[in-house]
Amino acid sequence: MRTVFLTLIIAVFAQSAFALVKIRDISNVEGIRDNQLIGYGLVVGLNGTGDKSGTEFTVQSLVNMMERMGITVDKNAVKVKNVAAVMVTAKLMPFSNSGSKMDVIVSSVGDAKSLEGGTLLMTPLSAANGQVYAVAQGPVSVGGMNVAASGAGTIKNHPTVGMIPNGAIVEREVPFNMDESNIVLNFKNGSVSDMVKAKDAINSRVGSNVAKITSPSTLEVIVPRSQMDNFYVFMDNVLSAEIEPTNLAKVVVDERTGTIVMGADVRINTVAVSHGNLTININSTVEVNQNQNFIGNNQGGPNNNNQQGQQQQQITVTEENAKLMVVPEGVAISDLVKALNSIGVTPRDLISILQAIKSAGALHGELQVM
Repeated sequence: MRTVFLTLIIAVFAQSAFALVKIRDISNVEGIRDNQLIGYGLVVGLNGTGDKSGTEFTVQSLVNMMERMGITVDKNAVKVKNVAAVMVTAKLMPFSNSGSKMDVIVSSVGDAKSLEGGTLLMTPLSAANGQVYAVAQGPVSVGGMNVAASGAGTIKNHPTVGMIPNGAIVEREVPFNMDESNIVLNFKNGSVSDMVKAKDAINSRVGSNVAKITSPSTLEVIVPRSQMDNFYVFMDNVLSAEIEPTNLAKVVVDERTGTIVMGADVRINTVAVSHGNLTININSTVEVNQNQNFIGNNQGGPNNNNQQGQQQQQITVTEENAKLMVVPEGVAISDLVKALNSIGVTPRDLISILQAIKSAGALHGELQVM
């Protein structure tokens, strides 16, 4: 209950602050984008936590690498417990020049137990077009561990995925061609209200009527002739314009973690909420009656032990006193939080209550269950 209360209170105060946001944070400039890179490589130097010998692609990759270095090895004699096959992923940022560095993520694709202490060997990273744009290499930082001994072990975090900060060097630049006569902004949430506010804010900031809405999610800004020589300065000026984003009447529920976040504009009609739990406990025990019969003579005799078991069951039904709460029409999110917490709801109870209120048609807002 305390977790839900804190989560909702944070949402309330975050929405009530009415903070201004810059247009760069809620939109993307058309033509300026990231590029995903991927590569296949080997991590060596593991302390026996690498792939098993039955992992054929790891063995084959290691043999191929050795042969390229002029070393002939027998495939059947190769042990790969200190080697792990991995996939390496990275994000090539826009305007990245040749020689600049970027972070890479290293993920095991075999049955390695941990990448802790390993070093990634030189791995080319290519884009969707098959061309190589970067090369990654370096020690892998896992931030976790997998320790086992005598059948017992412990695992911390996720030791089969690691990171190499600045582990890749850009070898090829992505061609970048941008029309400097206009700037096209694609808004992330597709809110027409935000686009209207952005248009007015840009026109007010640059001092001319240069922004116009071209689609439900696109805003186009015409670059004046006087600003074409300073295109990037003008674009930064446009993206720095601030607006107050429109609040969404939305409730997001994560049933896996019991987290609930509500928007400030969520409203409900007058509704009565009853809260009560029915708990049934069934305890099953076995009562053993042991009879011992001794039959024998002076030299001793057999000893027969007869055991009889009788199963006993105990059923206990506990029902909490139901609490009926009336929530008036049009209450704010803060009042709803106080009312729901006053009846002692748990995260699971609160999720059920919100779903029931939505089904009754009393919740004015979108209910999204993750």
